[in-house]
Amino acid sequence: MAAARERRPTISDVARLAGVSPSAVSFALNGRPGLAEATKSRILAAAAELGWRPSRPAQALSHGRAGALGLVLTRETDAVGADPFFPAFIAGVETVLSPRGDSLLLHVTNPGAEAAAYHRLAADRRVDGVLLTDMRVDDPRPALTSELRLPAVVVGDPDCARGLCAVSLDDRPAFGAAVARLAELGHRRIAHVAGPREFRHARRRQESWERAVRTAGLTPGPVLPGGFTADGGAAATRELLSLGGSERPTAIVYANDLSATAGLAVAHELGLSVPEDLSVVGYDDTPLAAYTHPPLASARADALGWGAAAARALDEVIRAGRADDVELAPAELLPRASMGPAPGRRSSTGPGGTAVEPKPAARRVP
Repeated sequence: MAAARERRPTISDVARLAGVSPSAVSFALNGRPGLAEATKSRILAAAAELGWRPSRPAQALSHGRAGALGLVLTRETDAVGADPFFPAFIAGVETVLSPRGDSLLLHVTNPGAEAAAYHRLAADRRVDGVLLTDMRVDDPRPALTSELRLPAVVVGDPDCARGLCAVSLDDRPAFGAAVARLAELGHRRIAHVAGPREFRHARRRQESWERAVRTAGLTPGPVLPGGFTADGGAAATRELLSLGGSERPTAIVYANDLSATAGLAVAHELGLSVPEDLSVVGYDDTPLAAYTHPPLASARADALGWGAAAARALDEVIRAGRADDVELAPAELLPRASMGPAPGRRSSTGPGGTAVEPKPAARRVP
């Protein structure tokens, strides 16, 4: 009995109650002409009585659509869960899909099975289009999706889109601003903990850091891989802080907040004070960044807005066959308290690591 009560009413159930054929019910529920008003009213009343609701997948298929967008992530499952970018990005996609009842199909796979995942999505018509993230050097996916006639949007640099619509956000100004501010605060040894070299955005961030360091008239400090992970960030930080003498950095710019937060913890563990002994800068401005100790300087990249813009662009590609590239507002540096004057240059510090010169002593009037 409980199972019967939980069963979703079907068009056949509505037809039996209204005393008409299932095709007549379909006509009435889809607002198609050809039915007498009395018959249509009887069908709608029967549907209301049974609590019938349209099946979103069935509606999508009737219109030649799957009612879903796809996102294939070629990463370790644990890494996807730990990276704060993807929950915000996916939430942005859902702000576009949820109000209309569509869904996002997320598939996590490994490099060897990536192409097969796209082939299955296209062959089974499980999605109407896909979002391509984590673009790599010589990435095969734009060509693959075009070959499969699977609508796609690149989430990243247009240079790697190969004719597909690209939704991009320039992270270079934030890295330039971070390094320029650190140099202004007296730092002369500024290191970088980089993301995976196969990702185009990781290379671009490293190149932006190096360019900014040279622009400041400095020699780029050590670069170590952090892999966008907490473990990688911690290991790289420990190695950097073990360097002796002038090799040891007084500031580290990380490729993301996850590795930077781990680096912050390592600095504390080693007895260093941040920012008195070491300045730390991340990227992504994750919600946790403002609540670390001290609050983590970072760059706001608006992953949620990026996800929404990518979903809207893919909608346009699905509808019209193409869409113009979209360039979002660039990432913005937020110089919080983990960024401060270089050791030996500190007098006192204002909000966000701003050096404040001591006020001259008041003159006594005889």
